[in-house]
Amino acid sequence: MTIKEVMEECKLLYLAWTETTSILLTWTMIVLSMHPEWQDRAREEVISLFGKNKLEYEGVNRLKTVTTILYEVLRLYSPAGGFIRKTYKEMKIGDITYPVGVLIELPVFQMNHDPHIWGSDVHEFKPERFANGISKASKYPGAFLPFSWGPRICISQQFAMLEGKMALCMILQCFEFELASSYTHAVDNSRVMRPTHGAQINLTAI
Repeated sequence: MTIKEVMEECKLLYLAWTETTSILLTWTMIVLSMHPEWQDRAREEVISLFGKNKLEYEGVNRLKTVTTILYEVLRLYSPAGGFIRKTYKEMKIGDITYPVGVLIELPVFQMNHDPHIWGSDVHEFKPERFANGISKASKYPGAFLPFSWGPRICISQQFAMLEGKMALCMILQCFEFELASSYTHAVDNSRVMRPTHGAQINLTAI
């Protein structure tokens, strides 16, 4: 790799480690404010594992409710609305043959909201759909692609999920939260999926 390519990779990693994870946490707090029963369930799991103490890596890996919540938020509000790949050789996908140099877009947002893939409750927040793992959450095992897939899968996937879990756990340990009356629910999907008018959330220390 050239120095320029290394620099571009570092920029991409920085973006993946900061902006996308912060957006995931923002949407998670919004959704858990809308569904306080899931906020309570997540907090109970965190307190049962850690109390108010410092988090431990082994305990974070045992989180089930928190993990399913983050997966469901990624499905509903995936920071990346889609991925574009370019064919480097002639290839066939289904019944269509693509020549070299064709750009193919994977419409993640549309896939995540397709009732043919996720069922008639596709627009509902239901973390339990991931209770038996990602592969059994939808009608098609490979349908959940918040980090892309294959050799070009996001190399920050594990780090992003670990960071998201730890941050959410620390928030749940210290605060209860609810949406402020000024919050207006709207989605801006122009670059990465973010709340159009921000996230006005009231936090109460516990």
